[in-house]
Amino acid sequence: MDRTSSSQLSNSQIPNTQPVKRTASQRSLLSERINQLVSALSEGVYEREDTIKLCLLAALSGESVFLLVPPGIAKSLIAKRLIQAFDNSRYFEYLMTRFSTPEEVFGPLSIQELKDNGRYVRLTDGYLPTAQVVFLDEIWKAGPAILNTLLTVVNEKTFKNGNDIEPVPMRLLVSASNELPDEDSGLEALYDRMLVRVFVNRIQNKQNFRAMLTVGTKQEAVIPEGLAIKDDEYQQWLQELDQLDLTESMFEKLYQLKSMLEAKENAAGDANDEMYVSDRRWKKAVKLLKASAYFNGRDEINALDILLLQDCLWNSPHSRLVVRECVSNFATQYAYDQISIQQSVDQQQIKMTELDEEIVKQYAMNLSADTEGTIRRKNIYQYDLSTAKRYKVGNTSDLVKLVLLQSNMSVSESDSGDSRWVYVPFKELEQLIREGGGDAYGFVNKKSTLCRFRLEVDHKQHLVIKDIANRSISVAVATTQGFNKDKLNAWHQLAEQVTKALKEADFSVRQSKNAFHASLPHSFLDKNIPLMIESSLQDLSGAIESVAQLSEQALNKVTRLDEAFE
Repeated sequence: MDRTSSSQLSNSQIPNTQPVKRTASQRSLLSERINQLVSALSEGVYEREDTIKLCLLAALSGESVFLLVPPGIAKSLIAKRLIQAFDNSRYFEYLMTRFSTPEEVFGPLSIQELKDNGRYVRLTDGYLPTAQVVFLDEIWKAGPAILNTLLTVVNEKTFKNGNDIEPVPMRLLVSASNELPDEDSGLEALYDRMLVRVFVNRIQNKQNFRAMLTVGTKQEAVIPEGLAIKDDEYQQWLQELDQLDLTESMFEKLYQLKSMLEAKENAAGDANDEMYVSDRRWKKAVKLLKASAYFNGRDEINALDILLLQDCLWNSPHSRLVVRECVSNFATQYAYDQISIQQSVDQQQIKMTELDEEIVKQYAMNLSADTEGTIRRKNIYQYDLSTAKRYKVGNTSDLVKLVLLQSNMSVSESDSGDSRWVYVPFKELEQLIREGGGDAYGFVNKKSTLCRFRLEVDHKQHLVIKDIANRSISVAVATTQGFNKDKLNAWHQLAEQVTKALKEADFSVRQSKNAFHASLPHSFLDKNIPLMIESSLQDLSGAIESVAQLSEQALNKVTRLDEAFE
């Protein structure tokens, strides 16, 4: 696995030239190449594909990875696979102990150089300072001498060797442990620089577990010709991805996630250190997001890239759960403006509810009650029908028209659709009002088929008619006083405004869906997150459709109220 590097250029050695911006076709080809590389690296590695994806992305952005791994899990396999992503590169691996010395990590002292020139110089060839991919197991067990030097290597990509500052070609540091650094151990600065943090669990799937036991996993992957990343390509990509934009809209979304996490941090009280995210880590995270956009074939960060931060912003197992919950909420509420659209829909629904209530309040038959006797306490209801208009349907005359003020599923089994009004005999209605309800026979809408209705008095002492779903529908009586035209016009305008607002909300959802689908597939994101977003957008469409139906019903109802009261 120890292969000689063809080049060890650091960023400081690259000519300061403006990178050429890639065409859409070139970006698409690069994205496809990275996807093929991920597939090759993940072949035969059970339930580790997401980890390999994140580690490769970290390598492509020059960031470090920390794996929190339970005992008994093969950790070095991931790093050994990742070295194969790079052409002609060197790999260094070391298991830290309390007795580890700097010589074992950074190379032994040159006795000859010390004798001849009195210089304190290490022979670094084959050790960490000359490796492109480094794996350090049980990293927190190392002593201060190693960890302090490592901090400089990670931070500056340089190694002080005697009086010389040597560039370190390290593209990826993968560190691992089954524990976190102790509090007040002085390791916080190094831990903070490990941007990508992944919890690697045991194999969960039954078939994968069987394959692991029977087939096993090869240490090395088979990388097809042309997929391995050459040194000059890598350096060019680093320059180009740094040119990508964090647009104002994406900054606002990123800041929204930051605010959500800080709210959790403030709520944590004494435990808020677990939720603390430094400004340095936010800055490093943006570079990772740029790399995600670049290797997904885009020239700017989008909302899906931001969701990768679920594996960058936690400090402990508890904070990992909190961060993932925040990112999940962000994905389903803010990533594609779901919550603002939902709030708009909710406002329109409230307006429809208020309109419905206002119509009922204005015209519902509000009965008055007297108490008869002192033992049975039976209510006797009254309502003034002196101004009620009389109608004739077929050969039946002296009918009163009751206008249904709310949407319904029809008030008769023999009828279908939304009932608009019913006709009942005047004398029969008087008796029903007096007794507080009962069965009545009459006609629905303009049909001459005799139907049976059920009338009752609700808790507000409104006369209501039951529809076939047994819902109480408030009714009004058509009178000679007519209908308030100004009120009708105001209601009509409100219903039209709601309909317009819902069309705008539907357009916003369509835009969000287009933006979301244009971002897929995403090479580095957990596949479950896009499913959650898809579901949230579908729920929004359903909510809009539901309220739009209410709005359409309200608009139709208001439009025909004038006819109903004729």
